[in-house]
Amino acid sequence: MSPHMHTEVLIRPVRDVDVEALGRVHAKVWHETYDQLISSATLENVSPRRLAELWTHYTALGPEYRMAAALVDGEIIGFAGSGPARDADAPAPRELYFVYLLDSWHRKGIGRALFDAVVEPDEPLYLWLAERYPGARDFYEKRNLRLDGARREEPFLGEILTEVRYSR
Repeated sequence: MSPHMHTEVLIRPVRDVDVEALGRVHAKVWHETYDQLISSATLENVSPRRLAELWTHYTALGPEYRMAAALVDGEIIGFAGSGPARDADAPAPRELYFVYLLDSWHRKGIGRALFDAVVEPDEPLYLWLAERYPGARDFYEKRNLRLDGARREEPFLGEILTEVRYSR
């Protein structure tokens, strides 16, 4: 039997007291997600402390920003965030900024719960996804998001990632 089979997962809004834990999980998820997409030398610069500082900023944003965390036994295992569109030519007023979950918790419905915590049902929405990260495509397509043809070259930790846009 899987150790995660009967685990209680709590999805709740992110709190300012979460920033250190969020920084640790964020750094680990970036390593799990981007190891094949970004050089290891660049990923070495991803520090939990630096990401905790980013989360200090996120937790201070207003109510139009929705940030949620997934917890198991009081430990954060993932998070999601959405807010106002950041692009001048945005196809929707709300942008999904991220849904990140530690690899060991994938395919258990937690990502879906995080997504639902920061996005209203059928809310017009868009997101950018690393083109070479195919793992998330099915996840977003199940939520009625489709590739819309937009692409961009995005600086990421001093390297360039090609991203594609999904929208609904």
